[in-house]
Amino acid sequence: MRPTGITANLNVPDIEEARQFYTDYLGLSVEEMNLGWVARFTTPDGRATVQLVSGDATSPVSSVLSIHVGDEVEAAYGEAQRRGFEIVYPLTTEPWGVRRFFVRAPDGTVINIVSHKDELA
Repeated sequence: MRPTGITANLNVPDIEEARQFYTDYLGLSVEEMNLGWVARFTTPDGRATVQLVSGDATSPVSSVLSIHVGDEVEAAYGEAQRRGFEIVYPLTTEPWGVRRFFVRAPDGTVINIVSHKDELA
């Protein structure tokens, strides 16, 4: 697997409540996306990003990291299964346009392995 990007997922009780701190104080003032339960904020120069998550829309657990893998999501899923890693959310195409699965690392961390439509172009 060759990651094309890594995004930290910070679990927060309420995205709107957390917004001011991350945007005004930390300067992550560009809202790249906001689905209500997940929002990504970036610096104007694009060098720093954080994703706030208040609970996953379809998975029973939230992830700590999102690993972007372009068109390798199926291969990554197969490799995780081959290695016997716990899949905590199966390979799924989500209504908002990503294909992803969640895997638990040996240390217990839940990782979102994801492919976005725009990574495949």
